[in-house]
Parts: sequence; C-alpha cells; structure tokens
Amino acid sequence: MSAARVVAAARGWIGTPYVHQASARGAGTDCLGLVRGVWRELYGAEPAPVPAYTPDWGETGGRELLLEGVGALLDPVEPARAAPGDVLVFRMRAGAAAKHLGILAETGAGASFIHAYSGHAVLESPLTAPWRRRIAAVFRFPAKG
Repeated sequence: MSAARVVAAARGWIGTPYVHQASARGAGTDCLGLVRGVWRELYGAEPAPVPAYTPDWGETGGRELLLEGVGALLDPVEPARAAPGDVLVFRMRAGAAAKHLGILAETGAGASFIHAYSGHAVLESPLTAPWRRRIAAVFRFPAKG
C-alpha cells in the first residue's frame, strides 16, 4: 500500500472528535477506530468485527490484546525501519499493556504521527522523545487487504 495514500487517509480524519469505540470520520473515533477507518478507506470492509471494549481493557490477564490483534492483520516492521504510513503501537506506561495507536506521518527532524487521543480530536503530533520511548511495535498496512 502506498505510504502517501495511508498518510493522506489518516490526515483526512484530523479534527474528528475523540469518542471511545467509535470509527466515523468527522463524527467520532478513538485510536483503534482511526486505524479501522483508514483500513476501510484503503481496502473496503474491515477484515473482522471488533468486540466492545472498555477504557481499561487489556490491563488484566497478562495478554497483549492490541499487539495480537494488529499483528494478525498488519505486517511487522523493525521500529528502526518505521516509515510514513506505518502504524505505531504505544505502551503508555512501562510494564503496561500496549493500548494506543497512531499512524506515522513524517520521519526525520520533523517526525510526526496522527492519532486520536482521549480528550482531544484526531491530531498530528510531533513524535518527540517521550512518545518514541513508548513505541512497543510498528506495523505496516499490507499490500492487499
């Protein structure tokens, strides 16, 4: 899949309000909903339904549910080889489950990523050192969905 197409699709969501479990451009989305919406724009229908989840999902049970789910559909990438259009998976606290997603928009000195962040609309944020430290994994949209 073209990196430029992925980034353009993600940027089309900027300004969409944060709404837990939602995935509707312009109406509301969370970080997973953003990635789901970009998938739909790139490939059509989503490959699998997403079960309902609470804000504290994945914090018990010792499983990396987000990493497992994303890894089943997207191609893993070495973090050092991350490129625009790749999906970044973040661990918000050391030792905690990975629970946040974003799409890398730019690399280099002006590195940035697009994400839906609780309390904010979808935005493009600088990929600062604190965010970089939280990256748990990187994935790429497949050539064909």
